[in-house]
Amino acid sequence: MATTRKRLGDLLIESGLLSDEQLMSTLKEKSRDERLGDALLQRGYITEQQLIEVLEFQLGIPHVNLFRYPFDPKLFNIVPKGLAQQKMIVPLKKDGDKLFVAMADPMDYNTIEDLRLSTGFHIETAIASKDDITRTITRYYDDELFDDLLFEEPDTTASQMEQQDDIVDNDSPVVRLVNQIISSAVSMKSSDIHIDPQEHQVIIRFRIDGKLQTERVLPKHMQSMLLARIKIMGNLNITESRMPQDGRIKVMIDFRPIDLRLSTLPTVFGEKVVMRILDLSSSLNDMTKLGFGPTNLERFLEEIEKPNGIVLISGPTGSGKSSTLYAALNRLNSEEVNIITIEDPVEYQLEGINQIQVNSNVGLTFATGLRSILRQDPDVVMVGEIRDKETVEIAIRASLTGHLVLSTIHTNDSVASISRLLDMGVEPFLLTASLNAIVAQRLVRRVCRDCGTTQPATDREKEIFVRRGKTIETIHRGTGCSACNMTGYRGRIAIHEVLIINAELRDAINSGAAPTVFRDIAERSETIFLIDDGLEKVQQGITTTEEVLRVALLD
Repeated sequence: MATTRKRLGDLLIESGLLSDEQLMSTLKEKSRDERLGDALLQRGYITEQQLIEVLEFQLGIPHVNLFRYPFDPKLFNIVPKGLAQQKMIVPLKKDGDKLFVAMADPMDYNTIEDLRLSTGFHIETAIASKDDITRTITRYYDDELFDDLLFEEPDTTASQMEQQDDIVDNDSPVVRLVNQIISSAVSMKSSDIHIDPQEHQVIIRFRIDGKLQTERVLPKHMQSMLLARIKIMGNLNITESRMPQDGRIKVMIDFRPIDLRLSTLPTVFGEKVVMRILDLSSSLNDMTKLGFGPTNLERFLEEIEKPNGIVLISGPTGSGKSSTLYAALNRLNSEEVNIITIEDPVEYQLEGINQIQVNSNVGLTFATGLRSILRQDPDVVMVGEIRDKETVEIAIRASLTGHLVLSTIHTNDSVASISRLLDMGVEPFLLTASLNAIVAQRLVRRVCRDCGTTQPATDREKEIFVRRGKTIETIHRGTGCSACNMTGYRGRIAIHEVLIINAELRDAINSGAAPTVFRDIAERSETIFLIDDGLEKVQQGITTTEEVLRVALLD
């Protein structure tokens, strides 16, 4: 008797992973050739692990975890790397005339048939996540590929011309190694690649969700060729190793444009390289995906939609300030508005917005650039960072003459930003006349949706919540799985503090009050401080108390 197979959407609704509204909106918005599963993943409605579990039930195909799978390296010769990457497949084991493979899409019957014809084996399939497959391809195929390069001593008799050819020839091992490092970092959703020269080795580290982790260790003799190749990609001077250099690399990874900000720094063991990864295809135009709570979002939108004044975003390096600024610009971007930015460097190129790159070598600083911008009839001006008195004074002048100015400042919280601006020598009456709001921002890691479990809150956690006028009974924590690299966290979300400069706060600034008075006024104005916004996200099961206390101070 034939059994009717349920559709994926119905199964996800039945299992409580998806609502009818989410399914209908996804079906309406997705393109005709896009698979429903991929569309749901892209919108963040389900995780890949949840999709795999439902497919496993629907198709009756087993799910395999590749994190610690005992692979046979010989099988990687049977399935070429190009095919494995293109079709997202990995050979698992061989049993007689059967070849077992892990696939991201086990319903891709054309690939299964092609594999059967090219290998001569009967193909048995299992489901694995795309991230798992990508990590496996990177680890096993490329390790085989670079064995000769890693362990053979350098040829000191080779001419300089031959070595030069090696670092520009696309088929040379060092070029492929650099490409593989970048590709691996992008697939693991790293924000930065660190190449750290040590006395006897070179360490490659990736920053994933704000934490550095060692990806691989290379022998010392690889250092010079590796650095030379990266410098050539970033159009840097390969003969200069005593001075810091900055550059930019544009590459295509899996048909996506990736921008890399490159920085070199001389150290005692050679030049350290850091590459900041900017995924140009990532969504920067949706304010609702930045992590703002409902109250903070409403307050922030109200301030950036005012015709003039200054809105500042504060926080340390790597706290997502640029993403928030770009999202704000995207919201304000329209035909009727002239938006000009001056940045160091220009991170994302936005269509319809005039962006200027700071160039101190020719005297184009934030201050001089900002002066020229004001002659270009702008409506909105974005200054990458307020670093000195001259820049802040011109920004104030711009805001007082009918412009909205958005910028960033490096301070610990919103109240500290007021003190910092006054310390720069800004007159209090000018500051109060121009400043609309200050937003403090930090990034915290999200609990992994695949391995997150509910646990009772500890006494210390309950005490922390009580001190902030809240209560908590249970905490959501990740136990660690292959999806989150056994960390219990996957992805990051921002916590915010939106300080509105109201009449009472203006009076306090003008009268020269102490920073503690500013904080008291902010509290009376029902400002949601960083710690409170973080603890709210703990209550919602998004992050943990440890993460919030790592970035926000408990008063």
